[in-house]
Amino acid sequence: MSRNVLVVDDDPAQRRILEEMIKRFGYQAVSADGGEAALDILLNQQGREIALVVLDLVMPEVDGMEVLERLRQTGSAVPVIVQTAQGGIETVVKAMRAGADDFVVKPASPERLRVSIQNLLKVEALSGEIKRLRKKAEGEFTFADLITASPGMAGVVRLGQRAARSNIPVLIEGESGVGKEMIARAIQGESDRRGRPFVAVNCGAIPENLVESILFGHEKGAFTGATFKHAGKFVEANGGTLFLDEVGELPLDIQVKLLRALQDGEIDPVGAKRPVKVDVRVISATNRDLIEMVKNGEFREDLFYRLNVFPVLVPPLRERREDIEPLVQHFITRFSAEEGRKIQGIAPDALAMLQQYTWPGNVRQLENAVFRAVVLCEGGVLTVGDFPQVASQVEGFTPPPVPAATASAAVSAEAPVAAPEPDQSRTVITNGSALGIPAVTEGGHIRRLDEVEAELIRLAIQRYRGHMSEVARKLGIGRSTLYRKVREMGLVDGLETKM
Repeated sequence: MSRNVLVVDDDPAQRRILEEMIKRFGYQAVSADGGEAALDILLNQQGREIALVVLDLVMPEVDGMEVLERLRQTGSAVPVIVQTAQGGIETVVKAMRAGADDFVVKPASPERLRVSIQNLLKVEALSGEIKRLRKKAEGEFTFADLITASPGMAGVVRLGQRAARSNIPVLIEGESGVGKEMIARAIQGESDRRGRPFVAVNCGAIPENLVESILFGHEKGAFTGATFKHAGKFVEANGGTLFLDEVGELPLDIQVKLLRALQDGEIDPVGAKRPVKVDVRVISATNRDLIEMVKNGEFREDLFYRLNVFPVLVPPLRERREDIEPLVQHFITRFSAEEGRKIQGIAPDALAMLQQYTWPGNVRQLENAVFRAVVLCEGGVLTVGDFPQVASQVEGFTPPPVPAATASAAVSAEAPVAAPEPDQSRTVITNGSALGIPAVTEGGHIRRLDEVEAELIRLAIQRYRGHMSEVARKLGIGRSTLYRKVREMGLVDGLETKM
């Protein structure tokens, strides 16, 4: 999917030359024979499809300067390269002040024009991501900044916007990688706490002996090693929002203190003589069934009802396939700019394949898959061959063989993921096994997932010599989650000396 470049010039010969240049650069050329025609395109529906403008300054009636002025008045952010036969510094300064982003002197050198277009499109691609990052950092991220086009997410947005109008406790439920933190940030960004602190805590990644200190803080000398006073996450989020991700991983004794903080608006730092008042909105999230945990005595019932006042369920990516195309295009633009690649889009059959895949790791897995594909891609668009691991799991798609060196480079380019996912595997399952772990039974049936998971955890513990923090990082889970799984799966025997 090539980007559209608008050529504005009243000289037919010069316009045709620029059109041919732009097509050779790999873009689609759209033409306008004057300033009025250019404004008709840019200020109407068609203008949304224009990625960049090459604008002649000297034209009859509506000249280039007037076009720049009109674009500035309407708030248009489309990048503009002006071209002029007069290369004087005064002309350039005047055009830049009017809103131009770069300039070329007629007759434009193909290499100079190509570099200018590439640089401006790279800046444009990153500017959207920079704005999103800035808004996240400043607590001003809103639902309008979410990349979504599915009816399922439209319902989530409506619920989130209602929750943003009050301080009601919100519990965001959904699988790992669906974007629960983004929903929480959007709720804050549209609430009266906009612009205030947003503090995210992954409860599953905190060692059990440090959970209380990290959440509620501690006084100097409260315990061995407490050489300084620590405020804690509740105090950090004072006046803003505290996002408790994977809240189901909190130990039971900490759940009691969390319940008091929610009910009374005060916390008890470790070693403190008196409680500390805090003004914090708590938004929690989980990928576990908290009701089942309550039944099993793993989660306090009173805390569950306190957190679950306004539940928001974020559907998995496989149930909102309409979001896959805009997400893929966003990731292509972002990673192409970051990696310095000129990739304009994705082939229709490759997109169809991605839309058929089940994405067990959801948006996070899709992001990593596109990142890897951008690194692998050797052409101007992503193809089925750039997603070998996805193609191997979608019926009807067979990727070409990937050379060992290329596969190794693709693996090294992966971004970290929160949990092991089929698409993120660092080994290729051959003849039903991976690293000696059989994937099928002797009768040819797929083995139970918990059995394979148990063997994978045992293998990881052996490979990293019982260093449980390293094992948890490599498996992409919190250390407390790892210990729980070790106990539940009966892996303690023979491993206690290493734990």
